Amino acid sequence: MKKILIFIFISLMLGSNSCSDYLDVVPEGVPSMDNAFSNRANAEKFLYTCYSYLPRFDDAGSALGFLAGDEHWLIPKGTGLIDSRVSLNCWEIGRGAQNNNNPYMNYWDAGNGGTNLWIGIRDCNIFLENIHRPKDMDEYDRDRWTSEITFLKAYYHFYLMQLYGPIPIMDENVGVNASIDEVRKFREPFDDVVDYIVAAIDQSLENLPLYISDEGQEMGRITQPIALAVKAQALLFAASPLMNGNPDYANVKDSQGRNLFPVAADQSKWQRAADAALEAIRSAEEAKHELYVFKEGIIISNTTRTILSIGEAVTDRWNREIIWGSTRSTDALQTLAMTKISSTRNYYTARSLLAPTLVVAEQFYSSNGVPIDEDNSAFWAANYPERYTITTVPDEGINKHILEVGGQTAMLHLNRELRFYSSISFDRGAWYMSGDANDSTALSKPHFLAGEYSGMRTSEDYPITGYLNKKVVSFKSSITSSAWQSYRYAFPIIRLADLYLMYAEALNESLSAPNQDVYDYIDKVRTRAGLDGVVDSWALYSKYPTKPATKDGMRDIIRKERLNELACEGKRFWDMRRWKIELPNTVKGWNAKGATVEEFYRVTTVFERSKYTYKDFLWPLKVEAIQKNPNLVQNPGWN
Repeated sequence: MKKILIFIFISLMLGSNSCSDYLDVVPEGVPSMDNAFSNRANAEKFLYTCYSYLPRFDDAGSALGFLAGDEHWLIPKGTGLIDSRVSLNCWEIGRGAQNNNNPYMNYWDAGNGGTNLWIGIRDCNIFLENIHRPKDMDEYDRDRWTSEITFLKAYYHFYLMQLYGPIPIMDENVGVNASIDEVRKFREPFDDVVDYIVAAIDQSLENLPLYISDEGQEMGRITQPIALAVKAQALLFAASPLMNGNPDYANVKDSQGRNLFPVAADQSKWQRAADAALEAIRSAEEAKHELYVFKEGIIISNTTRTILSIGEAVTDRWNREIIWGSTRSTDALQTLAMTKISSTRNYYTARSLLAPTLVVAEQFYSSNGVPIDEDNSAFWAANYPERYTITTVPDEGINKHILEVGGQTAMLHLNRELRFYSSISFDRGAWYMSGDANDSTALSKPHFLAGEYSGMRTSEDYPITGYLNKKVVSFKSSITSSAWQSYRYAFPIIRLADLYLMYAEALNESLSAPNQDVYDYIDKVRTRAGLDGVVDSWALYSKYPTKPATKDGMRDIIRKERLNELACEGKRFWDMRRWKIELPNTVKGWNAKGATVEEFYRVTTVFERSKYTYKDFLWPLKVEAIQKNPNLVQNPGWN
């Protein structure tokens, strides 16, 4: 118990002001720590306690990616049911309210929605120190569990590193006789932290399974492809502009005079990231992971089948594209996102709040597979400057499968790639759900004008930007006039398409010009989305036909490809940070209060935030944490 108490003290020196009691795994009435590892059953409880610190990826109010950036927005604070239905801690960051007195989503020392991950690391260390004790365990389980917890310890370091940059390395618990100086840990140089995380993940690989054999009991547990994919993520983060020679951080030193951030960019980091991503891809494919294709035996058009292939890659439970999925419920996420899709399918408990912003709607490609501002086709050459104007949907091409023919909508909503129609619900856009008779005449058509069934009818719940996140709502969820029922699925933390795009990005950056592998891995993802390859699409339809031939051109293409393929999944926030792209000051959408098409289709500023600067890319350490441990250095801009 002395060892436990000393680590709690260390957590306080790192800044902790709260801790969870891992002794809840000890049988009631038995105070001895020894009982936590007295047998296999109790050790397994401790194993799952270590898993319990994983951050939320599947809840809009808790997962940073949905509301901490500019991908989604909500109705104003204090209106309707917003404060009681949605945790606002992530959104406060998106609104520009992060601070160093009481930080939002504080994963360093807990608070405002964040969990103290140092305590998670502490529990991982305790597990690793004691897993040898149970006498009724076979060596396979002991070795496998050791590898899982070794990975989790590395992952918790990685998650903290993504938020704070350089962090202390807590590879083992400090001994009971540690001095105050030993307890007051320093933040370690960023590259040292990366090397530690990579080495720990490599160490975990030996006894991790290639895939989960007992799918009924163990889905979500760590496998080799998961570990290798996270290793690739960590190395990609380290190679990216935010952390690879960022001049904003060049002069940050600790009290020992050590530079905490890399002073100069290192090109070799991209090759290291590319190698790691390719290794992860090979492991995933060996484990039979593959890009998802919708194969249910229903009679639908190729258009709708492609739309479902894109969307169900996220929401088809434990499909083969998911490398790492969350086991937590997606009910809250779907409830916030669900559109009231027709006059008879509009039950009020579908909250219709999680609203993608206009910048997300505009980023998707044209139907020709290039950005709409680059498309040289007659339609977009003429209509891009007029994209916000109102038009009547013509009965031509595939429109009957994606739009309300004869309805009025913005020009922006026509002739877009199918990922747009799969990811976002919008006014007069089609929606096909399980049980619909066909996808030509029986499709639901959401109506988003104020007073209509999908739009603002009261001040309670409505899509503030005129859009809703369609992608996170399962095709198998159901809504009627009297009930809303979400289908539970495993939200993808990492899926294969993400890994393909990581590899293409890192490989492109490691070369002087893109090679065929860069194109091939982008094109794998584009093909599933119903698009031609990058080179052909730009040659035929872009104002810049040679753009894919250059490293800079492919960098822009790959970034847009990630934003489109992973749109509405909470990934944009993380990518924009590591690319060091500042968020705009204004958040825009349509005028959700407009009751006519002329009023509704006005580009409207729904929020104006303070200027996004270099300090916003990293979380601040709480002032109290630095006061408790003077060896810690505050992140740039937060002093």
